[in-house]
Amino acid sequence: MDRDVVWPQWKGELVLYEDADLIAVNKPVGVPSQAADPSQPDDLVTRLRAYLVAQGRPAYLGIHQRLDRDTSGVLLMTRRREANASIAAQFEGRKVQKRYRACVLGWPRGRANAVLDDVLVKGDDGCMRVAPRGHRSGQRATTRVKLLAEKAGRALLELELETGRTHQARVQLAHAGAPIAGDPLYGGGPAPRLMLHAYELLLEHPATRAPLRVTAPVPAELEAWLARGDLGEGIYDDEVMLDLAIGRAFERRFGLGRADRGERATTAFRVINEEGDALPRLAVDVYGEHLVAQLYEDGATWTPERKDRLLDRLAARGMDGIYLKRRPKQANVLVDTRREELAPRAPVRGAAAPEEISILEEGITYLARLGDGLATGIYLDQRGNRKRVRELAAGKRVANLFAYTCAFSVAAAKGGATSTVSVDASKAAIDRGVASFEHAGVRSAAHSFVAEDAFAWMARAKAKGTRFDLVILDPPSFATTKQTTFTLEGGGYAEIAALAIALLAPGGIMLACANHRKMVRAKFRRLLHEAARACGRTIAQLKDLPDPPDFPPSPGRECHLKSALLTVA
Repeated sequence: MDRDVVWPQWKGELVLYEDADLIAVNKPVGVPSQAADPSQPDDLVTRLRAYLVAQGRPAYLGIHQRLDRDTSGVLLMTRRREANASIAAQFEGRKVQKRYRACVLGWPRGRANAVLDDVLVKGDDGCMRVAPRGHRSGQRATTRVKLLAEKAGRALLELELETGRTHQARVQLAHAGAPIAGDPLYGGGPAPRLMLHAYELLLEHPATRAPLRVTAPVPAELEAWLARGDLGEGIYDDEVMLDLAIGRAFERRFGLGRADRGERATTAFRVINEEGDALPRLAVDVYGEHLVAQLYEDGATWTPERKDRLLDRLAARGMDGIYLKRRPKQANVLVDTRREELAPRAPVRGAAAPEEISILEEGITYLARLGDGLATGIYLDQRGNRKRVRELAAGKRVANLFAYTCAFSVAAAKGGATSTVSVDASKAAIDRGVASFEHAGVRSAAHSFVAEDAFAWMARAKAKGTRFDLVILDPPSFATTKQTTFTLEGGGYAEIAALAIALLAPGGIMLACANHRKMVRAKFRRLLHEAARACGRTIAQLKDLPDPPDFPPSPGRECHLKSALLTVA
């Protein structure tokens, strides 16, 4: 697999116009205008500069405008410093005409033209709001709207932005009762992406003073949405729309896809996360040079034709091979997760991976098995939490409960933990954990492994007065052992969290995780407070942790994984 093919640094066809003074590009959806994380420079400017340098051309780019990450279209930059003054004056003086295309629901039928003239203020949630009349502060925003086409209540609008405020078109159209489709932040209806496209810029060339018009073709998704609305699961019947959706997801993961080198290299992550990437009932993970496609089988989504079409389009991305997992939404209903019809041992497309492969995560090596049942041996959504454990672990005694194959313990050991104990009811999982330590190059008697029911082990450890500086609590949503039956949804989380909190030394920290779609963050926090009270401990700090960036939730919903750092007095 060639990462330069799967995640190319740049595509030459994205350049719309270029001369000695200017370059204009068609920014893809999902690509940030500037890097949100300096350690992962996946923004358009960085990528374009690298492309220019690779061609032996000057790398200078003068930045005068930005587009939201999920907005596509024309983005203009200067190629010489001498052009900056003219371009800056035109943007600041509102002499550049900026025209957009937007798809909306709720635009009054037949209303051909409108002028949206509002004062925008920042709300408490960080989103922009239209200020009430008479509001004395804020920024004036003016957008001219022209109806281009309408069908079945859907409308395609041309927007001319006379000002350039944050989220201007999005908040103004939402306030007018016609939010942009695919914009959950401002109440937009279902769509495969944010249906906003920077269609055209009109300006004066800085050197010749001649008028310059740069246009980016309207994306196929906007036209398809206007004609048919949101495809939903029907996207799997349309090869063109399916390929575009897969391409958008891969583009959003460019930073991870190219993060396979250096001290903090990562080669395993999620590339498609169900409705969060506009591909319902589908999750696709990257493991080195291979993909693992997971089909959630509730309902009749996955006909043989749809499955084959999907696998063919995934195979076309250029990975070495694809493994398949077929699972219901509630995995606990399964009896045997290694059934061949659910999880074939051989890849369904391309070449096979070794039976056990080595992956990198933040520079640490872990083991995974792609053809050994529904599980691979590591949960990729915990990548950020393993990094936090590594950063917190130095000099600490660490307990990893429900340790599975002990990935958190490996991260803690690599972070300098003085000792770790990994507890899991599965002897096979613990044995794989021992192998994971060996593979990661960690060999010390300070790291112990216990194949035992975590409830029983915690009760015994508490009775002995055993205490830890860092406890990791990541229970399954459903588990049965000889001693206990645990269901996260059934209210068991507070009970098990109380046992775990009781093991913390004064000032100790617990990483608490709940992996359940129906567990909302507010309830999760409440359960942790209840657990602390039940064991007579005082919470000094409770901090919610951010969602994993490669696991975007379904629009309007919370991420499936809720995580918090809890510190006791």
